[in-house]
Amino acid sequence: MSKFKAQGLNNTFKNAGKGIRIVLKSENNIRVHFFVAVFVIVLGIVLDLSVAKLCILLLAIGLVVVAEMLNSAIEFTLDAMFHNKYSRLVGMAKDISAGAVMFATFIAVAIGLIMFGSELYALI
Repeated sequence: MSKFKAQGLNNTFKNAGKGIRIVLKSENNIRVHFFVAVFVIVLGIVLDLSVAKLCILLLAIGLVVVAEMLNSAIEFTLDAMFHNKYSRLVGMAKDISAGAVMFATFIAVAIGLIMFGSELYALI
């Protein structure tokens, strides 16, 4: 038996939604990622990409958004633990998590170029 009360399915979704709202309000980068994601999805629908290609794009978008959210969680946690004081190790951890976001973004851009490259070239 855990000392923590089971929160139930409804509260699980409520807390997850709260987390998404927090990251959207506090992190400018994730708002940029969401804007680009909507643009990419709309472009994919307009260009009539196959269901498989749209699913691959959604996975790439999800990878970037999840990486950005985890990066934000790591930053908030470290800032709280170290009271916003500078630490070389905290800086390294933040840089690594930011690097993970950058890597995920580069992969997503490469996937987008592959998916849209031939479609856009055919239109020209």
